[in-house]
Parts: sequence; C-alpha cells; structure tokens
Amino acid sequence: MTGNELAQDLTRNQALVLDALADAGAPLSAYSILDRLRGEGFRAPLQVYRALDKLQEYGLVHRLESLNAFIVCSHPDCVPHDSIIFAICEQCGAVTEFADKAMNRDVRKWADAEHFHLTKSVIELRGTCRRCAAN
Repeated sequence: MTGNELAQDLTRNQALVLDALADAGAPLSAYSILDRLRGEGFRAPLQVYRALDKLQEYGLVHRLESLNAFIVCSHPDCVPHDSIIFAICEQCGAVTEFADKAMNRDVRKWADAEHFHLTKSVIELRGTCRRCAAN
C-alpha cells in the first residue's frame, strides 16, 4: 500500500497530526504538535504519540533523533524506509531527506560482514545548507 493510499485510511487523530506536520514545513516536537492541535480536542501528549507511532509505522513520518522532533516523509511512495539520510541545517533548521544507494550498499555490506542484523538505519548530517552558507 502506498503512502497516498494509507493517508486515506488514517484515523482522525492521525490525519490531524500528519496535517499539522505538513503545514509546519519543519520538524516539530510532540508537544509542539499538541499545542497546535488543542483546538481540535487534543488534551494529552499520549494522543499525539499514538498517532505518531502509527504514522511512523506507515512510513509517512520520520523521527529526527538529534532534534527529538518529527517530520513528514518527503517521498513516502518511492523510497524504501530501511535506510534514510537527513541533512539538517544548524542555522535555519531546514531538513532535507534523501537516500544514497552507494551509502546504503556500504552500510549493508558492513552489517553483513559483522553479522549485524540491520533492521533500519538513519543517518543525520548536521551542518549549513546552501542558502545559509550563501548569506
């Protein structure tokens, strides 16, 4: 099932959380999402975390560990989610999601050589984006 098909089957809370993240256009913490959705009847962080758990399971949302925040997947229909790379600008907070076949191949090669059962890999690159570097 594709990301678009999944989006049609979301619960009300899941759809509201996904929309809040999409509208933000930037990573949000669960508490920031809760604040944005209080007018929709959200009262407890658990409501947000339950929705986020399912959205992550569906591949529609990613957790950025270093920011303790969540972001909408930029391409839920076209890239496997077992290995994702994020470039995070430390100046403006912009996040770019991408996949690199060569890097994914190298990570899997290492895991195989070490007999490491790899279930998922997330790489977060921190630095300065092109726009901020130009200013």
